Amino acid sequence: MDKYYKWKVLAIIIATVFCIWKAYPLQEKINLGLDLQGGMQLLLQVDMDKVPEAAKKDVADRVVEIVRNRIDSFGVKEPEISKQGSSQVVVKLPGMTDRERAKEIVGKTAFLEFRLVSEDADLNKKASEGQVPEGYEYKKVKSDMAEDMVLLSKEAILTGGHLTTASVGFDNYGQAIVQLSFDDEGAKIFDRATFQNIGKRLAIVLDGTVHSAPVIRDRIPNGKAQISGNFKAAEASDLALVLRAGALPAPVSIVEERTVGPGLGKDSIEKGVRAGLLGVLFIFLFMPIYYLLSGVVAVIGLTFYIIFMVGSLGALGATLTLPGIAGFILSVGMAVDANVLISERMREEVAMGKGSKAAISAGYHKAFSAILDSNVTTLITSVLLFIFGTGPVQGFAVTLSIGIIASMFSAIVVTRVIFDFLSKRNPNLNLRMHQFFKKTNIQFLKGRVWAYGFSIITLGIGIAAFAMRGGQNYGVEFTGGTLVQVGFRNAVDAGAVRDALEEEDLKSITLQRYGETKDNQYIIRIAGNEAQKVETAIKNFAGDKGYEILRVDHVGPSVSKDLTKKALWAVLWSAIGILVYLALRFEWKFSLAAVIAIMHDTIFTFGVYALSGREINLPTIAAVLTIMGFSVNDTIVTFDRVRDNIKLMRKTPFAEIVNLSINQTLSRTFLTSFTTILATLALFLFGGSSINDFAFAMLVGFGVGIYSTIFIATALVVDWKAHK
Repeated sequence: MDKYYKWKVLAIIIATVFCIWKAYPLQEKINLGLDLQGGMQLLLQVDMDKVPEAAKKDVADRVVEIVRNRIDSFGVKEPEISKQGSSQVVVKLPGMTDRERAKEIVGKTAFLEFRLVSEDADLNKKASEGQVPEGYEYKKVKSDMAEDMVLLSKEAILTGGHLTTASVGFDNYGQAIVQLSFDDEGAKIFDRATFQNIGKRLAIVLDGTVHSAPVIRDRIPNGKAQISGNFKAAEASDLALVLRAGALPAPVSIVEERTVGPGLGKDSIEKGVRAGLLGVLFIFLFMPIYYLLSGVVAVIGLTFYIIFMVGSLGALGATLTLPGIAGFILSVGMAVDANVLISERMREEVAMGKGSKAAISAGYHKAFSAILDSNVTTLITSVLLFIFGTGPVQGFAVTLSIGIIASMFSAIVVTRVIFDFLSKRNPNLNLRMHQFFKKTNIQFLKGRVWAYGFSIITLGIGIAAFAMRGGQNYGVEFTGGTLVQVGFRNAVDAGAVRDALEEEDLKSITLQRYGETKDNQYIIRIAGNEAQKVETAIKNFAGDKGYEILRVDHVGPSVSKDLTKKALWAVLWSAIGILVYLALRFEWKFSLAAVIAIMHDTIFTFGVYALSGREINLPTIAAVLTIMGFSVNDTIVTFDRVRDNIKLMRKTPFAEIVNLSINQTLSRTFLTSFTTILATLALFLFGGSSINDFAFAMLVGFGVGIYSTIFIATALVVDWKAHK
């Protein structure tokens, strides 16, 4: 028995109790992302050019504070407002679907000024002729129906900095107005200004727009004023709200917008949970059937793994996203991999004539290095996903990272304790297992030249397809523009939808059906930020209740360039990170061969993606990076065996050692991928359209990963060794 048995039992008990405590009740401890509950996410870019140098350091923090005050007054439940970098602010509004109203409240600078209007006839004439005098601006008054241009001083006599409150009122004609009150100093300034300028016009300017320019009829000593401008009641209410919260210290622009309707979020939860349960069920059935007692122990370990996983998410207050659900399902499949490695090692030890106790101990000891290396490489890509990813992709990275750590604990500690307990009660445990591949002796390396040729041809086709068609398949994250996903109550013709869009003067649109035909859903892509025009066109076409806007994504050109750069850096750093780690664990030729195999799988996946016409977006990049971390696992298992056999077979030619190692690990190579493919297949078949492309990339990557391990990575090492 393991000498640390009692300490391990204590650690398992403490961890289990802690995780159950942190996970209960589940609906209160796990936060749902916007893609699951519906809502909006905005990325605000602060115009730093309009900020004095001395104030640039904390301007983003001030924007966060003011936006939070606005949102709190707006009544959004549990909003998240945070700074991103030195000049960006992320605003998450759960349950918020009134996009235009939210954008108006969040993005309005709300800089209020009171400026005197010049009545000088000569100056006004020059201004009307395009010769605006220095120190003045020539602007139209928004509130007047007629063409009323005013020449107003650039210098404000009073600003919104003295504002104490703003509220909605109504004038004598029942028109909504915004009533203002100033502090004592502001009241004095306003009193003096109105007293000195009776008979003159005073312009009320908000964010550079002149809302009204009334004539000062009398002195106003009470610090009261009002803004009129043909407001609707809701517009006046929102304006009063942002004025009360205060003006932003600098203009902001919305450079990225993501909106998910509640209907799509609910559907994603239902399909994601269903896919997750099926994926887990597949694995829970397969392991006991194939590995018998070891499989039963693995299932118990996986049960603890799920408890640890959910408890960790609850303890961290993590936000669960749709890719996060996918990460959870995938991590279950990956958790099984460690159990497969241990079970296969125990099988070999039993075949060598060892008793159950010795076989168990040796199985865990010999499998540890492969388990550690496999999980670390996947963890490297997960960390980089979090660093370079945004929103749901970060949620996926968090879930996957926690899953990797929890899976190692459950596989190495929990299952070992169970085996020790069982072997103590029965020293002659039956460790019999089924075996698909029995002592194969396939000469894999003899066909490596053909494999090289096949890979070169297929990768060439993939690169060509990607070069010719890949750009057409980029999502808005990388191209910029707007994507609108709309669902119709009844079946509609794509041509009729296109005609409706063109009636709103929407040109250069891309329209494609989304999901299954019965869903009546379409994806609309346009170059600019024209989501409101799209919705107007759809509303005119289908009526108020004949459609639902399921998703809106808008990415500005600067953000798309940044996301593209981040995606490239994520792939590059993942490759470098894996290369460095494997170089420390293996000879550099092994690590380089493994990384070449990884890039082979990556290029192959992108090529298949281009040929299939699927959209390349951030979740796709997340899938590719996960493939990079996971596809190397099988290679590590094989290389680990090569390393062991070199020590035992010093006089055997290296090529023979490698070929023998491939055959010895063939069962593990297939089964470790098979369990993960089972979980991924559940995502692909039952996870819904939102996660289908993600799962497709995973399936392609996992499949080609088996091929590259056997025919590329090992073959390269052999050829390099032969030409040393």
